[in-house]
Amino acid sequence: MTTALFPTDGASAADWLAARDTRLRLLAAGLFALMTLSLTQFWTLLTAGLIALTLASAAGLTLRMLRGRLLALEGFMLFLLLTLPFTVPGEPLLTLGPLTASRAGVAQALLILLKANVIVITLLALAGSLEPVVFGHALARLGLPEKLVHLLLFTVRQIHLLHQEYQRMDQAMRVRAFRPRSDRHTWNSYGWLIGMLLVRSLARARRIMGAMRCRGFHGRLYLLDTPTWNRGDTWSAAALGVMVTALTTADRLC
Repeated sequence: MTTALFPTDGASAADWLAARDTRLRLLAAGLFALMTLSLTQFWTLLTAGLIALTLASAAGLTLRMLRGRLLALEGFMLFLLLTLPFTVPGEPLLTLGPLTASRAGVAQALLILLKANVIVITLLALAGSLEPVVFGHALARLGLPEKLVHLLLFTVRQIHLLHQEYQRMDQAMRVRAFRPRSDRHTWNSYGWLIGMLLVRSLARARRIMGAMRCRGFHGRLYLLDTPTWNRGDTWSAAALGVMVTALTTADRLC
């Protein structure tokens, strides 16, 4: 059984976040990310991180889910932590042969690490928890170009179909006694697999386009949802503005 990040009235927090307008969630994610990028103090970044974790808990993200989704980011951040201290001048902290790590470099690397994690957690909580169709419609409601929204929705759909096609072809290969090894036969087989996957995806895309044209598609995205902005969204937007202003001001004054 998975548990939320914070064991405090998770149901009401989840209901509150789910009731918010999707446009507000996307705007809040973007504004919070920009605010996080502007912070320069550790304590304000830690405060922003606590807010991000609270939003993640409200979105139903558990520690296990966050750990899995942040794994790729942490790998890149580890490379940054190992290299940046040796490239920033300042007071020496550690010397390894001809290389010298500075205190300023370590502090800058830690700041970047905190900023990246806070931003990604916030995006996962506010935008990543939305269904792809809902996310695309929210982008269209915010005035993004229709072609960009089309590309996003079709890409999400095609990725799922490609994954299903890959699973079927991989299972067919294993039924025929294929076992991956580090030899030429394995690499040739994977090459044919990728080639057939691209060919089938192209054929499927053409069939989808033909079916859409038969149903009257002329390159226009019709939004059938009717989003409503309620009083709770107004109060949430006001609270977001106060929070962003307060954190930014406190970061500048300290």
